[in-house]
Amino acid sequence: MKTFPLRIGTPDGLLFEGNVERVMCRAMTGDLAILAGHCNFCTALGMGEAHVILEDGSRKEAACIGGMLSVMNGTCRVLATTWEWKEDIDRERAEAAKKNAESLLSKGGLTDREYKIAEAKLQRALVRLGVKQ
Repeated sequence: MKTFPLRIGTPDGLLFEGNVERVMCRAMTGDLAILAGHCNFCTALGMGEAHVILEDGSRKEAACIGGMLSVMNGTCRVLATTWEWKEDIDRERAEAAKKNAESLLSKGGLTDREYKIAEAKLQRALVRLGVKQ
């Protein structure tokens, strides 16, 4: 299968650089797969599971929490707010974050802002746990 250059970075630095067969992420409008030969493109990323198919056909899974994806002249760049490879996700920490968010949401009496923050924390924890499965 054809490959293309991919760079994945976060505000903390470059996480991946190499040729891949495919990258799949959650965009704001749904899941998106980029293959070699994709037209120039730019989109905001949502919160969800992502994966990369490497040159050798192996698959690397990750949790992607927001950001931007662009394809320009055959090169794909992902600048994610948070990108965690499956092997780097701490299951116990994600479980604790999930329980804490659920507790806040069930308690009630939250302002709209507090509710949205707790809901986002719950969603992030669920994405991490989904990748870790």
